[in-house]
Amino acid sequence: MEGRCKVTDRSQAPTGFARRSRRISDQETEQRMLQVAVDMIKRTGLTVSLDHISFEDIIRDADVSRSAVYRRWPYKDLFFSDLVKELAHDATPTIVNDELDLMRRVVAEHPDWLETPEGRHGLLSDLIRQLALFDFQTMYGSAGWRTYLALHATVMSLAGGELRDEVQVALARSEQSRTARVANAWEQLAGIFGYRLRPEVGATFESMAMLLSATMHGLIVMALSTPEIATYRAQASPLGAAGKDEWSLAAIGIASVATAYLEPDLAITWDEQRLTSVRQALSSWAPPNT
Repeated sequence: MEGRCKVTDRSQAPTGFARRSRRISDQETEQRMLQVAVDMIKRTGLTVSLDHISFEDIIRDADVSRSAVYRRWPYKDLFFSDLVKELAHDATPTIVNDELDLMRRVVAEHPDWLETPEGRHGLLSDLIRQLALFDFQTMYGSAGWRTYLALHATVMSLAGGELRDEVQVALARSEQSRTARVANAWEQLAGIFGYRLRPEVGATFESMAMLLSATMHGLIVMALSTPEIATYRAQASPLGAAGKDEWSLAAIGIASVATAYLEPDLAITWDEQRLTSVRQALSSWAPPNT
């Protein structure tokens, strides 16, 4: 009886058939329920327990029949299992367009720096400094990225079995896709500025991307409990920059990885034709596969 009273109290607004004029299929019920739940979590972020996600609120906002929902998921834990798998399939939000806008602004501020090796080095250094801080601040304040971190923690809390295996596979695919995008972007950036992977490192842009991501993610996790990490700034000149600028921990970390992996490609001739093509590439650079 007590459980029924709770359901009645939380169901004052009409739901299901009381608000609909047509019957919808079980498949549409499933799609609506999962989509509304994903939208809720994108707004608020995911906690490991999922306790802050109300099953009744999802039913109401999805505008579906309660009987159809319980026919598809006899127990709400079954729904939350499907929800975790749904989130894991697209677990890594992207901020590519905003990053490109920032890159274009930085390059536009220093139009003559491409003409000398020192200038190109300084421009690349400044790009890394500003992009790393921008990425860190965006991820640190993003509900989507909190969900990403929580999903990885959730996998470890799941009992061994089919659900954990499916979530692990989905997360791995999502992570591989993001790593490929990061590697592609750094390969393009290195090529534009005339850099190459250091032969002695024996690495690829994919392995570089994994280390870059691990550095950024580690700082974000640490900053959640140690906020001083997010506000740390130091006057520094990593990457051999000519002058000192204000660097965040994220920027220093990313610059350290870039320095370990990249070096100028001395085989490239910086004539007027190359300078023109590089300027055009920087002004019109678009995300990969668009």
